[in-house]
Amino acid sequence: MNIKPMLVRLEGAMNRNDLMEQMVLLPEPASTASKWANSTKSVNLVVGYNASPSSQTALDLTMWIAHQTRLATQKLVTVQVVYVIDEVQNSKFPDVFNFADVSRSSIHSRPSGFPEALASTKSATSVLTKPKQQALAVAQERKSVKRCNPKATGNRSDRFEQADYILWQARCLAEEWRGSFKAHLRFGDVAAELRNVVESEAATLLFLGCNSVNHPIVHKLGSNFPCSVLGVPTGLSL
Repeated sequence: MNIKPMLVRLEGAMNRNDLMEQMVLLPEPASTASKWANSTKSVNLVVGYNASPSSQTALDLTMWIAHQTRLATQKLVTVQVVYVIDEVQNSKFPDVFNFADVSRSSIHSRPSGFPEALASTKSATSVLTKPKQQALAVAQERKSVKRCNPKATGNRSDRFEQADYILWQARCLAEEWRGSFKAHLRFGDVAAELRNVVESEAATLLFLGCNSVNHPIVHKLGSNFPCSVLGVPTGLSL
C-alpha cells in the first residue's frame, strides 16, 4: 500500500502541506509498493515505542493515520507497538527512540490538534508477543544472573517491570483507537528486532519518535528496509 494517500489525508486533517517532506525518513521500496498496490490484505502500522513523549506522539499519529485509512479503504487496520530490551545497544545509542526517563507518572497528554476521539465499531485487542526462543534465553539468563550476581538480578527485574509498564502505557494510549492492536516485547538489537516485526507482520510502515534521517537508528535500519519509515514532524506541541 502506497503511504502517500495516508500522508495526504493527514495533511488535510492537520491543515498542513509539508508532512511528506518532514515525516518520510526512509522511502518505501519499489518492490514493496508494487506488492501492496492491489492488495486486499489488512494494513499493519508498526510503532517503535518506549513511553518517551516523542514515541507517544508517534503512536498518536499512527492511530490517527489508522483511523483515516480504515475509513478510506474499508480494510482491517492494525496498530502495533514494539518495545525492544537491548542493554548493549542502549549504552551506544541512549535515545534510540528519543528515550526519556520513564517513571510511573501520569501518561503524557496527546499533542494539541488531535481529535478528541476516534469513532469505531471494532473492539480493541491486545496481544503481547514474546518469541519462544527469546523467552527461553531470557529465562536461562535470569537464572544465571541470579546465581552470579544478586544485585544484577534486581536490575534485570527492574528492566522487565519497566517493559511491562511501558507496554501497559501504550495500551492505555491506544484505547481511543478501538481497532485491532498488538504490543510486542522483543529482546536483542533494536534495528534487527524492528525489522523482524516489520517482516513477520508484513507492515505497511514503521513509525519512530525521531525527526531526522541522520538519527542513529535510521542509519542502522539501512537503505533496504522492507517498508517506509516515518518520523515525527516539527511544530507539534507536546
